Amino acid sequence: MGFIVVIIITFVLIFLIQYYFIRKIYRSILTIFSKVSRVVLKRVFKILLIILNLYPLFLLGAYVFLSSLTGEARPNIPENWAVNYFLLYPFWLWTFLVVQCILLFFIFEIIKFITFPVYRKHREKYKRIEAKAVLLILAFFILYVPVRVLIDYYAVSTRIIEYKDAKLPDALDYFRITFISDIQADAYTDASRLGKYIRRVNDTDPDLVLIGGDMITSTPDYINEAAEYVGKIKSKYGVYSCIGDHDNWAYRNDYSRSLREVKGAMDKYNVEMYNNRNIELRIKNSTIGITFLTSTYVEHLKEDVLDSLVNAQNHPDLKIMLIHQPNILAVQEAATSGYNLFLAGHTHGGQVTFLFPFINLTPTLIETRFVRGDFHFGNMLMIVTRGLGMSLVPMRYNSTPEITVIILRKE
Repeated sequence: MGFIVVIIITFVLIFLIQYYFIRKIYRSILTIFSKVSRVVLKRVFKILLIILNLYPLFLLGAYVFLSSLTGEARPNIPENWAVNYFLLYPFWLWTFLVVQCILLFFIFEIIKFITFPVYRKHREKYKRIEAKAVLLILAFFILYVPVRVLIDYYAVSTRIIEYKDAKLPDALDYFRITFISDIQADAYTDASRLGKYIRRVNDTDPDLVLIGGDMITSTPDYINEAAEYVGKIKSKYGVYSCIGDHDNWAYRNDYSRSLREVKGAMDKYNVEMYNNRNIELRIKNSTIGITFLTSTYVEHLKEDVLDSLVNAQNHPDLKIMLIHQPNILAVQEAATSGYNLFLAGHTHGGQVTFLFPFINLTPTLIETRFVRGDFHFGNMLMIVTRGLGMSLVPMRYNSTPEITVIILRKE
């Protein structure tokens, strides 16, 4: 029942946000188009709200029905293309539009608060200016939101970074490391999407491929498919992965079985998935040391494990720490212990990121400030890649899937 309560509270908050949005648009339309019928406009908005919020009602009903039928507190709702296209996608597109617009509408509220004496004197003039701005913002995002969602579903960005260090041996000069994460095979990241992504990975001509975990999203149905496609990656010195959150969630509440089956499938396709382990790769007459660190919701990072792995490292020519969640403790330890590269995923680059002046707002900022991109800690370069898959929401918004290529340079 606790999960249902969370759903209800979430939907109440969504309703309140939508109410504010509708009121803002309603008043703006009447301010600019005074001849529009209030009765007709209210009726249109009511119908729109009902249609676009059918998915939450369906979801709540499905959970209640399946819970009573199966006895499970959080039953899996069967996937259905009709539900996706007629309920799920319209609901999330509508939600993105509402939140994105409201964030900018709040700017008008702040302006009114700051300039209240002036606003009160020129209230009617300001209302018309604000109404026009509100409708222009709405018109822009009605076009932008669905187009951006489609781009972020089908496009893949290849980002090339040079890591320069004069101490690198000649054998590692121009060595290419391709870093990916969060493949998350599921009904939305299907064979077509996976295939395109893996082909782009192979196009980078990698010497070494590292993966930041999360091969699947949930259920065991996509374990073999994820492993099969990752197994198609061509890399001179192998493909290696750390453990991600979702690799534990193929079977609800049976984390060990989930991880065992994911790792077993990866082994079958010659992809090594390591849990808190150091390995050393020999590249001609040089070495690369990689620390695979586990930091997930299921297995939290342990300081003693971190210390033992860092201290157990030999003295390779290049030191890499690979982790799923960009844990600040691990970042600090790696930076002070002479690591060259710190690689993480998990964030999906802020899978849903809203446009706002001077900052991109995403719920991921609640968890970490390392949302995406490059961060420098002395000589250590930290990279958080955007990955491919999706979680919680079956869409990306302002976060294009990414393949990160790191080219080592001796200079």
